[in-house]
Amino acid sequence: MWLSVREIHAVTELIASIAGPYLFVTGLGFFISSNFYQRMIAAQSDADPILLNLSGAVHFVVGMVVLANHFKVSSMAGALVTLVGAAAVLKGASLIVIPDYMTKSQQMGKRGVLATGIAFIAVGTYLSYVGYF
Repeated sequence: MWLSVREIHAVTELIASIAGPYLFVTGLGFFISSNFYQRMIAAQSDADPILLNLSGAVHFVVGMVVLANHFKVSSMAGALVTLVGAAAVLKGASLIVIPDYMTKSQQMGKRGVLATGIAFIAVGTYLSYVGYF
């Protein structure tokens, strides 16, 4: 299916309007509840295997939905939307195929959590702007 440039931009805006607020809110969570996120990341090695597999499935499916509808890099926003989809697919596939490896070294200090929060807020703000304004 070939989309026009206008249709591609519409898909970019739609996905940005969903992914942007999610990333922004998650980034805020990393700042406001950084201790919780450090504990959550550290506890992945003790997580229930079924929950890890389900998390992988959700990441994979959400990422594939994004990539199936948006695999065009026609702008900075388009590139970010495609990267968000690809990152979700990679994380999901990794949690399904190599779960032991994915849960072994998942340690992140406070600085890492805050740096991730900054990145999520920045990308989330930009994508929200693209999606809503």
